Amino acid sequence: MTRPALIAGNWKMNGGLDDLSWADDLVEAFGADGPGVDAALCPPATLIAPFAERLPSWIALGAQDCSQHGEGAHTGDLAAGMLAALGCRYVIVGHSERRSNHGEGDDLVRAKAEAAIAAGLVPIVCIGETLAERETGQAEDVVIAQLARSVPADASAKSLVIAYEPVWAIGTGKTATPEDAQAMHAQIRRAFPGEGRDELRILYGGSVKPENAADLFAMDDIDGALVGGASLEAEDFAGVLRAVR
Repeated sequence: MTRPALIAGNWKMNGGLDDLSWADDLVEAFGADGPGVDAALCPPATLIAPFAERLPSWIALGAQDCSQHGEGAHTGDLAAGMLAALGCRYVIVGHSERRSNHGEGDDLVRAKAEAAIAAGLVPIVCIGETLAERETGQAEDVVIAQLARSVPADASAKSLVIAYEPVWAIGTGKTATPEDAQAMHAQIRRAFPGEGRDELRILYGGSVKPENAADLFAMDDIDGALVGGASLEAEDFAGVLRAVR
């Protein structure tokens, strides 16, 4: 890879205190120094503080969402500054499940990304098309439009990460072919509205697992992965880390 790879695990609404041993399993697999790959874990909010005390230093901590507000009467929301205070480095914004299940649009995603950057976090901004949009030939237009509207105006490759996640490949076992994913990643890089597009890290998300990770990572513009189900088991997550060349 021409850019440092990033492998980020997204546990979604899974996991409890009994699962903190995941961190110990990763240390057993790679040792205290790690695999030499940038890695992050985004557990549910209830596990952020416990994992902050358990993760080895080579695994960064992340969150799955943040509020666009810094403070105030926003029951149930978590400000980006609160997450930073707990030790988070990354936060996912605009995941397709937030967009579809909670009606979050590009403007809100951009506001959350802005709040994350202001708090010193690196937002992982998610974009991607549905199966219907792909089958009707709209995939590229949809993804590039989301990119333009979801990325803060003054963002740069150093301040955020992009994750391309075709919605039809999330949790379905289906995966875009490496060539299809590469083609979209290349388009995203060309269309990135901020500075430093050559340094921009673009992750692929969508049923990434040890069996397909190496083929995906062999593509020029795929700089890592946003890993869902395969991140729940330390052995599978380790397999994805080992696939980075």
